[in-house]
Amino acid sequence: MPHRPQLTVGSYNIHKAVGADRRRDPHRIIAVLREMGADLVALQEVDRRFGDRQGVLDLDEVHHATGLTPVPLHDRKGDLAHGWHGNLILARGAEVGDVRLIDLPGLEPRGAIVADLRFGDQPIRVIGAHLGLLKSSRWQQSRRLADEIDPERPTLMMGDMNEWRRGPGCSLMPLKHGLDAVSRAGAVASFPARRPMLPLDRIIGSNLAELSDLAPHDTPLSRLASDHLPLRARLRLGA
Repeated sequence: MPHRPQLTVGSYNIHKAVGADRRRDPHRIIAVLREMGADLVALQEVDRRFGDRQGVLDLDEVHHATGLTPVPLHDRKGDLAHGWHGNLILARGAEVGDVRLIDLPGLEPRGAIVADLRFGDQPIRVIGAHLGLLKSSRWQQSRRLADEIDPERPTLMMGDMNEWRRGPGCSLMPLKHGLDAVSRAGAVASFPARRPMLPLDRIIGSNLAELSDLAPHDTPLSRLASDHLPLRARLRLGA
């Protein structure tokens, strides 16, 4: 019987490393990532918004502190940015296959990373995304991302979905046909970090990617380091 790896996964909008005290301190973000101890993390807002859009983290320091390595983004525009539309996927001990960068529809410039990885003998498709502020845009973006779900491969979608609704009014419903946990595996409050009330951040798995123990990573440092709390979950891969 093939090995079914169990991983710790996370999603974290780092808010360009600007914390609740309005100070930019990338070292705090790296310390939170070390606290999480995840094998796979989707980050959002890893680059500055204007100017040269330079990445805000020292990726060598991230690797030294956590063992996490960025999934390579060969088609990314710009030499100083770390991510794609601010998205970045970090993994530890994964074999990297195909990685695609997607521009998402909508009124704001938004994008997603689709990465095919392998942990041991188990493949997984990871989608890291940061959806738009407008519901109409999020609906279009969800429909586009639904096309990336592989029914025969475990698929995990993580990111800041900017959606707090559940049920029929939720703009993530176009994902439901491929990701069986849209209504139940992402609705834990993560924003604002100091007093979380809204479930803007999500970790969503297909029926081949079994999630458990989903919760915000809530510590004194994570409440200070960004305006979002990171999410953390256990993931078991395979049929």
